[in-house]
Amino acid sequence: MITPQEERILGLISESELVSLTSALIAAGGENPGGTEEATVAVLHEFCCSAGLETQTQAIAPGRPNFTAVLPGGSLPGFMFLGHSDVVPVGDGWECPPFEPFIRDGRLYGRGSTDMKGGLAAVAVALKALKEGGVHLPGNVALACTVDEEDLGLGIRAYTNAALASQTAPPGLAMSYSACVVAEPTDLETVIGCRGDSYIQISVTGKSAHSGRPADGRNAIDAAAKILELIRADHDRLQDDQDPLLGAGSWNTGIVRGGTGTSMVAAECTLSLDRRLMPNEDAHLILDKLRVQISEAGIDSNGISVDAKVTMDMPGFRTETSHPLVANSVSALADTGWTSPIGGWTAACDGGFIARDLGVATIVMGPGGLNDQAHQVNESVSIAELTAAARAYTLMCLRHSNA
Repeated sequence: MITPQEERILGLISESELVSLTSALIAAGGENPGGTEEATVAVLHEFCCSAGLETQTQAIAPGRPNFTAVLPGGSLPGFMFLGHSDVVPVGDGWECPPFEPFIRDGRLYGRGSTDMKGGLAAVAVALKALKEGGVHLPGNVALACTVDEEDLGLGIRAYTNAALASQTAPPGLAMSYSACVVAEPTDLETVIGCRGDSYIQISVTGKSAHSGRPADGRNAIDAAAKILELIRADHDRLQDDQDPLLGAGSWNTGIVRGGTGTSMVAAECTLSLDRRLMPNEDAHLILDKLRVQISEAGIDSNGISVDAKVTMDMPGFRTETSHPLVANSVSALADTGWTSPIGGWTAACDGGFIARDLGVATIVMGPGGLNDQAHQVNESVSIAELTAAARAYTLMCLRHSNA
């Protein structure tokens, strides 16, 4: 049930302001790779400053700042929201310019509308309503917006490293939060767990020779094919152990490059692999095991050498269904008029770093559809979902002290 004070605060949320902010964030672009996020951060910074929130930026790379907005509260552990300022490349086939947002049939269109400019706007508007409402919460409420989520995760790594580096960090970086909501698109489903992700690159080196005398060389492509057989067998083994919520770990061969000519024995071959991680799996340990298998199979011998490294890893996480944060999300959405099932993601997100590195209970819940809108041509988000998200975020903050 919504209390009179909660209803008063919710009344400060303006749908038109929410749509306007989301539109401005969409228009700011931020394609990754190939662009920067500074224009998006500038829009967020202006809005949050005008709302009276405390703000700070952390330069990660030229034109790529992390951003934090904080509504100060008491000294108890607070409530944080996590988002990212970059979007995936536009691609072809859009019916309208992707960074010129427009509304049709109750939906706001544009690249990033779902993933995740809409979620960022909903959080910022919720924080503004809390500020305008004059409530003093028992702990800080913060929005942490990181760069580079869609590629290598440079922003979230810098954020968590800064939080771990000093107990006297500014409020937006301090480890003073007991709950985190990642505002990624879930169609307002309460997602309590995500698989992680990792990229592994394997470089195989052999010896070139004329294809008429292949025995004179050492074929790196043939050796790489044997490694792929090991990976396929491991993938099949993983599928026999399905988690009801998250599925199973998995391998995917994304890129294979090798050889210099059809009439030559290939002296080199590179494999770019994606290994999806279950919570508590470690990509480096997985690679160590693969190295042992390669050696035991004799692949890295007789003139063949193999070099392998993890080039990106993003941890998975799981929050227990019984955690108060989960109940807080479900009840806040219910009081907003939305039924929120509890589910899991086979995708990955930055929330794994917050859960693993900072030990903060984490869920994912936000407006927009992951599977039917995010990364899609003609991406859009329901305005009704945007409004419901802002209202639910507000209620969750107000109720966090009771959770």
